[in-house]
Amino acid sequence: MAPLRLHIQGRTFRDTANREVTLRGINVAGDAKFPTSPNLPSNRSEHFYDGDNVSFLDRPFSVEEAHVHFSRLKRWGYTLIRYIFTWEAIEHAGPGKYDEDWIQHTIRILRLAKDYGFYVFMDPHQDVWSRITGGSGAPMWTVYAAGLNPRSFPATQAAWVHNTYPDPAEYPKMIWATNYTRLACQVIFTMFFAGREYTPKAIIDGKNIQDYLQDHFVGACKHLAQRIQEAGDIENDVVIGWESMNEPNKGLVGFQDLSVIPAEQKLQKGPSPTAWQAILLGSGRSCEMDTWDFGGLGPYKSGTTLVDPKGEMVWLPADYDDSRYGWKRDPGWKLGECIWAQHGLWDPSNDTLLKKDYFAKDPESGLKIDYEYFTNKWFMNYYRRHREALTSVHSDAIMFCQPPVMEIPPSLKGTEDDDPNMVFSPHYYDGVTLMMKKWNRYWNVDVFGILRGRYLSPAFAIKVGETAIRNCFRDQLSAIRREGTDYMGNHPCVFTEIGIPYDMDEKYAYKNGDYSSQSAAMDANHFALEGCGANGYALWVYTAMNNHEWGDMWNGEDLSIFSVNDKPLPLSPNSHAPNSQSAKNSTVSVDRSSPAFSKSRSSNNSPISPRDLKQTLSTPSLSPQRSNTAPEIVSNPGFRAAEAFVRPSPIATAGDVTSYGFDLRNCTFTLALECKEAATEDAPTEAFLPEYHFPRDAVGVEVSSGRWTISVDDEDGGMIQRLRWWHDKGQQSLTVKGVKTRQGTTMGEDEEAPGYLEQCRQSGCHVM
Repeated sequence: MAPLRLHIQGRTFRDTANREVTLRGINVAGDAKFPTSPNLPSNRSEHFYDGDNVSFLDRPFSVEEAHVHFSRLKRWGYTLIRYIFTWEAIEHAGPGKYDEDWIQHTIRILRLAKDYGFYVFMDPHQDVWSRITGGSGAPMWTVYAAGLNPRSFPATQAAWVHNTYPDPAEYPKMIWATNYTRLACQVIFTMFFAGREYTPKAIIDGKNIQDYLQDHFVGACKHLAQRIQEAGDIENDVVIGWESMNEPNKGLVGFQDLSVIPAEQKLQKGPSPTAWQAILLGSGRSCEMDTWDFGGLGPYKSGTTLVDPKGEMVWLPADYDDSRYGWKRDPGWKLGECIWAQHGLWDPSNDTLLKKDYFAKDPESGLKIDYEYFTNKWFMNYYRRHREALTSVHSDAIMFCQPPVMEIPPSLKGTEDDDPNMVFSPHYYDGVTLMMKKWNRYWNVDVFGILRGRYLSPAFAIKVGETAIRNCFRDQLSAIRREGTDYMGNHPCVFTEIGIPYDMDEKYAYKNGDYSSQSAAMDANHFALEGCGANGYALWVYTAMNNHEWGDMWNGEDLSIFSVNDKPLPLSPNSHAPNSQSAKNSTVSVDRSSPAFSKSRSSNNSPISPRDLKQTLSTPSLSPQRSNTAPEIVSNPGFRAAEAFVRPSPIATAGDVTSYGFDLRNCTFTLALECKEAATEDAPTEAFLPEYHFPRDAVGVEVSSGRWTISVDDEDGGMIQRLRWWHDKGQQSLTVKGVKTRQGTTMGEDEEAPGYLEQCRQSGCHVM
C-alpha cells in the first residue's frame, strides 16, 4: 500500500518524506450555505418556504469558474481547504432522497482541487440548524419532523430569519446567532442530541426523533463518503478527512431553571426571552421581555418590549397532512400541542410552569448537567456514531473533532476515543470586533480567560494597547490548544474557523479603499495563529459572490477575503518593481549571485496558453458585476487587506517546527526548527514566500546553516514562490526580509495595480 499523502504522527502532520506539514487553510465557500436554484441568498424571500424543491448544484462554484478560484487561493499560499457543504444540499427533497447531481458536481470540484495540490477535509456545515431557522445546514423537512411550523416563526419569534425579515437591509447585525437561544433551535437541538431522554414521546417511523435525525444526518454524510470513494482518485489523494457537525449546540439540555436566562448565556441581542417565555410565545401567548444590545464589554440590557403572537402557534396544527414526507408519526406525539406540554413541563390551561428544572439533571444517572457533562455524554454519543459511519467507508480518514464552541473539550485522554487519527478543531473569533464590526486598537477583552474563571472581575480581563491585544489573542489560542491536549490527548490542533468582518465602521473601507483597520485586525489574528503552537488553521471565509452591498450574501455577514468589488493583490506592486526608487533605496541585502536570483529571473518566459486565457476570460468572477450598490461604496476598491493574509508560512519542515511568524510591519519572516537528521536533497524544508512581500530581487535571507533557493514553480498546479532550504541537523533558524509596505491602503492614482491576468503574464505563470 502506498504511503498516505498526509498522516498524523503524535501531534503533528507528516508528508510522505516525514516532514512536518503546516496547514494554511481557507473555508471554501460561504456561497455553499444557500441554493443555486432558486438562487436564495438570505436577503431574498421568494420561494423561501419551498425548501424541498431546491438545488445546490454549482456550489461552491461551477466547474468552469473553479480554476480561477483555486489558482487564486493557491497563489495566496493556501494548502488546505475546509470544504463547506450542507446536509440540505444532499437530502433536501425528503428523507433518504439524495441529490446525485450535486454529489457528482462535488466530485468534479474535488478532482480540480487535487490538480492544485490542496489537502481537503469535508465540513458538514450548520449554523443555528437550518436556513429555515435562520442559518444553514439541515433540510426543511427536519423542521417539520420536529413538529414545528416554519411559517409561524416570525410571529412567535421562534427564529429571526433574514429571508423573512420585513426589510433585509435593516436586519440587525449578528442577531442570527441568538437563534440558538430561541425556541426553534432549543427544540430541535434538544431532540437531535437528547431526544430519547427529554422527548420520549417524539417517535417517527418507530424511532425516537433523536435517532431519526441522527441516522439521516450521519447517513447523508456516509453516502457522500461512499460516492467519493467510488470515484477512485479522490479519497486520501485530496480528501484527507471529515469534520464533525459544525458548532454543535446543546439546546435546552442542562438548563437549571427555564424561567431565567442561564448565567453562561453570554450572547443576548434584541428581544431576549427566557426559555419559558419562548415556550409561551410558541403557543401564541404574549410576553413582555428584556431587550439587549451589544457594547464593548458585551451584552447590556437596553429596555423591555412586548411580543404578541396574537394566538398564532409555532406547532404544526392538528389537521396538518403529515403524510407529505412519507413518515409515520406515533399517535402519542400529538400535533397542534406544544411538545413540552405533552411531556408535563407546563399546563396550557393556566399557563403554569410545572417543571422548571426538567432539563437540569440526567434522567438516567440523576446527576446535574453542565456543558461539560453534555459534551462528554450526548455530544460524544453523536460523535462516535459520526466517526464510525465515516471510517467504515474511509478507513484512513483524519477525523476533525469539533466540540461545542469555547466549551471544555470532552475527556478522551487515555480512553478508547483517544484516536491517533483525530484532530482537535476548535473555533475562535474576536467577539468584540465581530459584534461591533469595528477594530478597537486601544483595548480588547480576554474572553476565554473570563469563561474559564481566571479573573475575579471581567474588568481585570481588559487588555490595553495594540501589543497587549495581539498578545492576548495569541495567549487565548494557546490556552485553547493546551486545553485540547489536556482533555483529548496528544493530537494536532487546527483552528477550523477564525476571521474578521470586513464591513467595519459602516463600510468605511468600501468608500475610500482604506483597509487599515481590517489589515490590523487580520494581522493580529494571524500573529495569534502563528504564535500559539497550533498545527494549522482554516480562515473564515472565501465567498465567490461576495460584494460590497450584501457581503457574504448570508445574514449580513461580510468576512470573505475575496470580493468581486475589490482589486486583486498585485504579485509585485509597482512600488516594488526592480527599477523603482523604493527598490533602489531598499536596505535589504540581496545576493544576486545566489541560485534563487538566477533561477527566479528565468521563470519570466513561461507562456500563457490561448485556450487557458479564453477559459479564464469567460469566468464571471473576473469581470465587473452589475449591482445595486451605491456608487460611493465601490468607487474606491482596495486590496481587501490582502497584505495581512497573503503571508509567508512553512509548507513542509524537515524536522519539527519550534516557532514561526511574520512581522508584517517590518516584512520579516522567521522560522525555527529542530531536526535529528540534515535535510535531504529530495526533501528540504520548504516555505511559501508571497511575491508581494518578497519580490525575487529584493529578498534578504539569513540561515543558520546550509544552502537555499527561491523559485516560482507550478509543482502543485498553481504558481507560487517557494523557498527551499537544505540545512544541517540540530536547532536551525531562518530569517527572510522583504520590502516594507504601507498597510491597508491602495496604491496612488498613477500606480494602478495590474489585473489578474496581467499579473500572471508578468510572473510567467500559466493561467488556468
